[in-house]
Amino acid sequence: MKHLSEYRDSALAQRLAAEVRALVTRPWAIMEVCGGQTHAILRHGLDQLLPEAVTLIHGPGCPVCVTPVALIDRALTLAAQPGVTFCSFGDMLRVPGSSSDLLAVKSQGADVRIVYAPLDAVELARSRPERQVIFFGIGFETTAPANALAVLHARRLGLTNFSMLISHVLVPPALAAVLSAPGCKVNAILAAGHVCTVMGWQQYPALAARHRVPIVITGFEPLDILEGIRRAVRQLEAGEAVVENAYPRVVSAEGNFRAQAALAEVFEVCDREWRGLGVLPASGLRLRASLRDFDAEQRFPCTIRPEAAPPSPCRSGEVLQGLIRPPECAAFGAECTPRTPLGATMVSSEGACAAYFHYGRLKSARTPASREVCP
Repeated sequence: MKHLSEYRDSALAQRLAAEVRALVTRPWAIMEVCGGQTHAILRHGLDQLLPEAVTLIHGPGCPVCVTPVALIDRALTLAAQPGVTFCSFGDMLRVPGSSSDLLAVKSQGADVRIVYAPLDAVELARSRPERQVIFFGIGFETTAPANALAVLHARRLGLTNFSMLISHVLVPPALAAVLSAPGCKVNAILAAGHVCTVMGWQQYPALAARHRVPIVITGFEPLDILEGIRRAVRQLEAGEAVVENAYPRVVSAEGNFRAQAALAEVFEVCDREWRGLGVLPASGLRLRASLRDFDAEQRFPCTIRPEAAPPSPCRSGEVLQGLIRPPECAAFGAECTPRTPLGATMVSSEGACAAYFHYGRLKSARTPASREVCP
């Protein structure tokens, strides 16, 4: 039996979808940035509530998916070294490198462990001083503060056997790259509410103005996402391109000052390679020079020579750029499944390919036409 709130939420969802239908007079393509939003959209069938004229594009907001092959190969090399305990969140273990993944290295005898927080790795280093403990620190602005605090805690403890392999990336430069790319089909952006909870949204107005694209900060519940879409469509139909905060119960313009202070103490901005997008200037974070002793790349220098991989039908790079939907890749659901993934987008719990497979979206949906900017 449904809870009363489920009937209420269903009625509200139908009402929001009806409002979108009443607003739309022409085709629009809206990109949700976060993979968590992608999964919510497909799990709850939100895209099927919307009119045919509104197409949802899935953006590069999955940190596992955008971690480049070269860094996975470095992780594999570090994990295989004697005396090393390599710690990672579970969804990184099956992300393919050039020829292997962390799960395969673990099966060959490497000490690869799943942890649930970076402080777990710090505690492991404290309790096992004879081991070199490396934590695979990936993610957007949301996970970076916790990793920053782990480094500061390790320094307070005086640990000399703890380090991080860092792959932190920043959302605004990635959005700028997507919106500037030839053939971009995106008319509006649903910005991820958890990133803005940490960083605020003061970086977004310039981006919205430069590309004439509405940006709506949105949460992760079905009604939050539909409200974000409604606001984006309203702006598009009115010819507006401004930043709106549709998640005010969590997000402020300034963000979380204490989290930002931790980031500023530990990290500095750097160029960063993204899987599917290439090297984006000023799009990542690295440890400051004063903390380089905790940088696994500095502590364990090694030359990575990726093995030549055979040609692959995987088109995950195009999926990450929002150029195609997962079912448009010929390998999707055939050679590429969650049990036999060819790309990171099928591995990650936030990957678009994994979402389409898990929720039975095995056929290609409508693809948006080339982008028309709002007048």
